[in-house]
Amino acid sequence: MEECIFCRIINGKIPAAKVYEDSNTISFLDILPANKGHCLIVPKKHYETLLDIPDSDLESLVKAAKKVAKALSLSLGNGSFNLIMNNGRTAGQLVAHAHIHIIPRFKGDRLRIKWTHKKYHDNEMKKLQEKIKKFV
Repeated sequence: MEECIFCRIINGKIPAAKVYEDSNTISFLDILPANKGHCLIVPKKHYETLLDIPDSDLESLVKAAKKVAKALSLSLGNGSFNLIMNNGRTAGQLVAHAHIHIIPRFKGDRLRIKWTHKKYHDNEMKKLQEKIKKFV
């Protein structure tokens, strides 16, 4: 199987503007940023989605995301950011290698992360709650 683009970055086959790296994760600037400073946090092992990542690697990923988010806030002086992880193509995941987006936000940046609100009807919320709880 051919390596995905993130695996090729991790293996040094494609250059990237790295901002952080440790033994389990790598972070680099997104080449098509939603805002300048938009970073990706990527586990070095290839996992497709959040559900595939073992807890030990997930802990490293989240810690790296926190470190990079803090560095972005300090370096850009904004303090605001969105933390996003798309899981699966339907959710907008374009690269099938798990990754977290950290998007710095600025007053007046006009970037909108918006969804339409749905409403539960009758006893629908309670039924869904019980259904989900069976699998937790």
